[in-house]
Amino acid sequence: MKTPFLLAIALTFSAVSNAADVVRLATTTSTYHSGLLSFLLPEFKKDTGYDVQVMAAGTGKALRMGENGDVDLVMTHAPNAEATFVQKGFGVMPRALMYNDFVLVGPTSDPAKVKGSKDIAEALKKVALADSEFVSRGDDSGTHKKELLLWKASGVEPTFSHYKAVGQGMGPTLTMANELLGYTLTDRGTWLAYQSKLDLDVLVEGDKRLFNPYQVILINPARYPDLNFKGAKALSDWLVADRAQALIDNFKVNGQQLFVADAG
Repeated sequence: MKTPFLLAIALTFSAVSNAADVVRLATTTSTYHSGLLSFLLPEFKKDTGYDVQVMAAGTGKALRMGENGDVDLVMTHAPNAEATFVQKGFGVMPRALMYNDFVLVGPTSDPAKVKGSKDIAEALKKVALADSEFVSRGDDSGTHKKELLLWKASGVEPTFSHYKAVGQGMGPTLTMANELLGYTLTDRGTWLAYQSKLDLDVLVEGDKRLFNPYQVILINPARYPDLNFKGAKALSDWLVADRAQALIDNFKVNGQQLFVADAG
């Protein structure tokens, strides 16, 4: 099975010869697997002429690509890590972009009896005490970072025998949870894009701790003056402007909205 990084290392929307016309974006697998970028970026190309090379990975890897100057901007969903990224001088102009939420999904049989709970920490504790199958992304992504925070809130270490950290993106993790009849934490956008292929249900949602905001952050040109800062800023400006924000709100899978625009 491919790693999340290799899965989408070069989602390029057209071949170009001039590097100044290419913007390199490191982002989360959730924006890739949900189909959002395939929906947005051709419109950005029409409006600006820029091509976008997308490198999809977990948020931790995406931010490290930014730290190394390997990309021009990042689009991620781990507020604490993003704040550190900016404070250390790697990123500039952080902008709120959109949000959705995380949900705990699992088998219809629900062996841990968590369905309908509004307390995600208590639900995870029940999964651990029941020693149910739990598939973790285990990839330092925004989703994985959130999951670890929630385990900490539960007071239980995720060391039970059926806990599996697989080091994969959200799509493959959902597929594995489905095969194992296990639980997993997922962003709602990827869940909605995949749910028709899965025999899993949303079992826990609505806890305020499951809020999932996304930001877009430019890489600091003072550190890496050879980056395409002009193109990166054009993409950032476009994403937070009215046209792209309306596109984000209108992006649906099976009639369901995956993300809520939040640049205002």
